[in-house]
Parts: sequence; structure tokens; C-alpha cells
Amino acid sequence: MEELLDFTAGMSLALLVLVLFSIRRQHIRVEYSVSWFGAALALLVLSRWPAALETLAGWLGIGNPPLALLLIIGMLFLLVIFRLSVIISDLKDANIALTQRVAILEYRLDNLHGEARTKA
Repeated sequence: MEELLDFTAGMSLALLVLVLFSIRRQHIRVEYSVSWFGAALALLVLSRWPAALETLAGWLGIGNPPLALLLIIGMLFLLVIFRLSVIISDLKDANIALTQRVAILEYRLDNLHGEARTKA
């Protein structure tokens, strides 16, 4: 079990460093990195605090703490992916609305140019 906890701690730290570098290089926006930070910190805390992991395993009714850790990891990343899916859906809707507004403005502009040509 100790090897799994050490590996999880290492991966959590690697994820934290990766997110920090991505923010610094502006590959990811700060507001989207918060969920990744939260997930990495939760995993780091659980991997370095075995008593908390055993308590969570007991609450979940799982007798094996490493199995509980894997379940928690999966659930954390599902939550992060769901949050990002909601953000992507909102951006897609905003993009469609913006495209429609641009098309309407282009139509009005073409009509104004057509009226200006007929008057001249």
C-alpha cells in the first residue's frame, strides 16, 4: 500500500507542477486550473495521510484503502471532466450566438451599402 501512496503523491505533485507551468506559459486559464489544483491537492492529502484514507474507505464501505483511493481518484477526475464539459458547452452556445449576430450585422451592412449605391 505504501508504494501506491508514494506513487499517488508523486503524480499529484507532477500534476501541480504541470498546471503551474501551463498557467505560466498561458496554455490554461487560471479559472480552469482551479479544479485541477483541487483534485491534485486532494490526492496529495489522501496519499500522505493514510488515516484519512482509511476513514474514507470505512465511510464508503470499502475494506481496502488502496481501492478506495482509486475510486476517489476516478470520481475526482470525473468531476473535473464534467466541469470542463459544462464550460465547453457554454462556450459552444456563446460561439453560435456570436456567429448569428455577426451574420445579422453583415446582412445589415450589405443592405446599407446597397442603399448607398442606389442613391448615388
